[in-house]
Amino acid sequence: MEPTYGYKVNSDMEEALRKLDAFFNPQAVAVVGATKKIDKAGFVIFKNFSTSKLRGVFKGELYPVNPNEDSILGFKCYKALSEVPGAVDLIVIIVPATVVPSVMEEAVGKKVKACVIISAGFKEVGNVELEEQVVAIAKKGGIRVLGPNCLGVYYSKTGVDTLFLPETKTLTTGDEVVATPRPMPGNIAMITQSGAFGSAALDFLTGRQMGVSKFVSFGNKCDVDESDILHYLLYDKETHVTLMYLEDVKNGRKFLEIAKKVTLKKPVVVIKTGRSSAGARAAASHTGAIAGSDKIYDAAFKQGGVIRARDMDEFFGMGKALAMQPPATGRNIGILTDAGGPGVMTVDECEFLDLTVNKFSDDILKKFQELKDQNLILKISATSNPVDLTGSVTDDQFVTSADLMFQDQEIDGIILLGLHHMPGLREKYIDGIVKISSKYLKPIVMCDIGETEMALYTRSRFDRLCVPSYSSPEGAARAMKALVTWGEYLERNGAADERIAFIKKYCLIKP
Repeated sequence: MEPTYGYKVNSDMEEALRKLDAFFNPQAVAVVGATKKIDKAGFVIFKNFSTSKLRGVFKGELYPVNPNEDSILGFKCYKALSEVPGAVDLIVIIVPATVVPSVMEEAVGKKVKACVIISAGFKEVGNVELEEQVVAIAKKGGIRVLGPNCLGVYYSKTGVDTLFLPETKTLTTGDEVVATPRPMPGNIAMITQSGAFGSAALDFLTGRQMGVSKFVSFGNKCDVDESDILHYLLYDKETHVTLMYLEDVKNGRKFLEIAKKVTLKKPVVVIKTGRSSAGARAAASHTGAIAGSDKIYDAAFKQGGVIRARDMDEFFGMGKALAMQPPATGRNIGILTDAGGPGVMTVDECEFLDLTVNKFSDDILKKFQELKDQNLILKISATSNPVDLTGSVTDDQFVTSADLMFQDQEIDGIILLGLHHMPGLREKYIDGIVKISSKYLKPIVMCDIGETEMALYTRSRFDRLCVPSYSSPEGAARAMKALVTWGEYLERNGAADERIAFIKKYCLIKP
């Protein structure tokens, strides 16, 4: 892999990054615990690598390892890892916890670079010594370990898929349906301490047509942790935004140091659970996490430029906005709507989030009045901010008004509430507003309320054109707040220009 941003990388760091790269770009993989039993994780994972109806498969060498099988899905099966011919970069372990140390000893002999331990039964159930034994063996052989008690890695480009959750299930009717979908390729990385949350996230991201660059579930994180993966993703050209689910942070000082470096280049959004005493207790029984003081985490995230989400909707909504739009350079937001009530709701939410919705500059107010005088917008339209073009709005009125609002130097971002129900709206305003917004390095997000066909279609069109869409005014406002928060962080640290250059290169925002 090649560094994305021109950081100077010493030989030790380069070697560390290359070992982590073996999780995503291995030349040869051995699945230890592969099986023919279709209801077992060992079958699902090996099938993920070897065959799939929904996507491509692993392009490298693939070896099943199981002393009780001669072949699996047409591949010769080996009795032990040591019998596998040739080099192996990555091994995936799905055997009982007590057997894992002996497999790791064989991995050392094979000079394996990376290991994903799917197996549970370690620290999370009190078997601390067994987990420490695995770590000691791996360290002796220079092997990086992901897990145990995890889903592992999904990377569509190379076909690495250690998720033991089947893509499809057969209903009692005999119909086959998608059960655990794998998202399309994209620029959002998802790393998670919880495998269950990770699988739910993959389902959500797929349903919302949000592409994923890399997916990592690290479970107990006996070795590789959130800081290691976050650092790796800094140099990953495919990743523009990182979403993180955390129950604890393994090494606070290390995390803060890496987060500060990463967030000057790419935004990071975290949802941190275990905020309550009961939640912290639940996290400890789940992955053996020690949740710690929530106030300390909050302060550390702010110091490191990490944006914290309050709930799942905000988590994914922020990620989408940060992946598609430039950061805002200030807090004053323009609101453009064809519906008065939702416009007021948006203003209220902006105020709650400590954003401002101030009147436009005198020059822009004058230009809006000229539009009224020329009957280009209705005289009854409100045009001081928010702009309410009423239910008689047309495509052209939306586009013209958006252009004026972008021109106002005192407006730092725009929230569009383009409710599709109005009779004068067709599709033309979607392309028109996207084209206008591409002329300016100011963010725009949109909201269309509804769950029927036209609402879903409208939001999908905007999303495909890199204007993030939301189903509620509050969701749109929170997304804008993330763009403001990250923009202010970049300004404070003198990194705004560098981020804008990145956006011009990789996104649709091209003035």
